[in-house]
Amino acid sequence: MMRSKVLSLVPRATGACRTMSTATKLTTVEVNDKTGIATLTMNRPPVNGLNLELLRDLHKSIEEIEGNKSRGLILTSSNATIFSAGLDILEMYKPDKERIRAFWTSLQDVWLALYGSSVPTAAAINGHSPAGGCLLATACEYRVMLPKFTIGLNETKLGIVAPKWFMASFLSVLPRREAERALNQGRMFTTDEALQIGLVDEAASTKEEALDKCAQFIGTFAKVNPLARSLTKQQLRAVELEQLENERAQDLEKFLFFINQPAVQKGLGIYLESLKKKAKN
Repeated sequence: MMRSKVLSLVPRATGACRTMSTATKLTTVEVNDKTGIATLTMNRPPVNGLNLELLRDLHKSIEEIEGNKSRGLILTSSNATIFSAGLDILEMYKPDKERIRAFWTSLQDVWLALYGSSVPTAAAINGHSPAGGCLLATACEYRVMLPKFTIGLNETKLGIVAPKWFMASFLSVLPRREAERALNQGRMFTTDEALQIGLVDEAASTKEEALDKCAQFIGTFAKVNPLARSLTKQQLRAVELEQLENERAQDLEKFLFFINQPAVQKGLGIYLESLKKKAKN
C-alpha cells in the first residue's frame, strides 16, 4: 500500500518527447522532456530476435542514454505481442566463425551495459519474453508486464545451457530455490505466475500503462542523489559484473565449443524446422 501511495506522487511519463539519433531503425530512443526518462524500443520484425545488428544497436542506444544524462531508461518493444523472442537461432545454426564471435561478444556488451547501467532501468514487457528476452528484462531493475504473456529462461528445452551471467540476472530477481527449479525445467511463467513469484513487479492492462508504471518507478529516485544511487547499485551488482568482465574470453570460448557440438546443431536444426512448419500452418 505504501508503494502505491509513493508512486502516485511521481510525475507521469507525459509531455513532449524528442527522438535521439540511432544507428538504424532496429532501435529507437525517445526522451520525455518533462521527466527526462528515455524509452528504448526494440524494432526488429517479426519477433525482435536478438541478432548481431540488433544487439549492436541496443548497446549503442544504452551508451547514448548514459551519455545524455537521462534520468532513467525504459526498455520495451514495438511489437504488440512479442517483447523479444530471444537470441536469433539463425546466428547459432551453422554459424560463420567471425560473425558468431561478434554476436556473442555483442550480447555480453549489452548485458554488461544494461545490468550495470548507472541510471535506473525498467522493462515494459508488452509481449512474450522467452530466453534472451527474459535476460534483458531481468537485467533491468523493475519489470511491468502485460497480461496473457509468458516470460522465462527456457534454454534447457532447446538443449542449450544458460551461461552463469544469465543465471545471475535470474538470481538477482528470484529466490535461489525458485530460480534453480525454473532454470532446470526451462519453465515459462504466465504474467500472473511471474507476478506471484516476483519475476515481475507489476502488471498493467496496456503498454501505455506499463510505460507509465515504469516511469513512476524511476521517478521514486527523484530526491535521491544520482551519484550515490549509481555507486550503490554498482556495488550491489559488482560481483556478477566483474565475473563476466574477467571471464569474457573464457565465456566466449565455452559458448563456441558448446554451440558447435553436433548434437546442439542437430537440435537447433530441428527447432528451426518446427518454426517453419508453424509458419506454414
